[in-house]
Amino acid sequence: MDVIDVEAFVADGFVKVEAVVPPEVGDAARALLWERIGLSPDDPSGWTQPVVWTADLTGEGPFGQIMNSGRLRAALDAVAGEGGWMPRGSLGNIPVRFPVLPAADDRGWHIDGSTARPDGTYGVSSRPETLLLLVLLSHVGPQDAPTRIRAGSQRDMVALLDERVQDPMKMGPVFDEAGWERPVALATGAPGDVYVVHPFTVHAAQEHRGSRPRFMAQAPVFLTSPLKPGDATPLGRAAGLS
Repeated sequence: MDVIDVEAFVADGFVKVEAVVPPEVGDAARALLWERIGLSPDDPSGWTQPVVWTADLTGEGPFGQIMNSGRLRAALDAVAGEGGWMPRGSLGNIPVRFPVLPAADDRGWHIDGSTARPDGTYGVSSRPETLLLLVLLSHVGPQDAPTRIRAGSQRDMVALLDERVQDPMKMGPVFDEAGWERPVALATGAPGDVYVVHPFTVHAAQEHRGSRPRFMAQAPVFLTSPLKPGDATPLGRAAGLS
């Protein structure tokens, strides 16, 4: 049985990979993160900020189990082609969202497809070098600040970019426009679920309306070569490049 629905990825610009590891591995990763941020799941009095940032930079223990999962590797092969992506061992940046008001002012629509500039910094262009993984490390329901995803917006976004590497912080109006009429999906699920997101797919954070903190990693995966016209993989087909 296929790990993912490839044609759903082509149509929507994202796909959910359920249980790349057992839920208890996600639970173990979350327990380590509670220790790192110095807060407790049993003491809401310490939850004073809407977002607390932490990271996994080493891939130790449960973090490495997630990133080295056979199911996740198979999903990336299915999307980018075997040999089309570079393995990584760590989860990268991890925003922990708390049910605290006012919400953080970081909920604008954007994309996470990065292109390197000659000076080593990154921007966005029609030749992205990364795709995005959203790695759930807690149960995420509709009220628990799930990432919003404009299904199919990757096809709108590709028409608004060219090979110039632009500053994403200055492209808010472009991101707002891309796919604004598209249906919005929510990245909900259980610890150990992962969303593979196309580099052109427009998505955004949202306010936490639930009761338990949401733990989710944002892991960029580098492609072995930039996405370009003629790419016949599902990654290329999803953007209408093939």
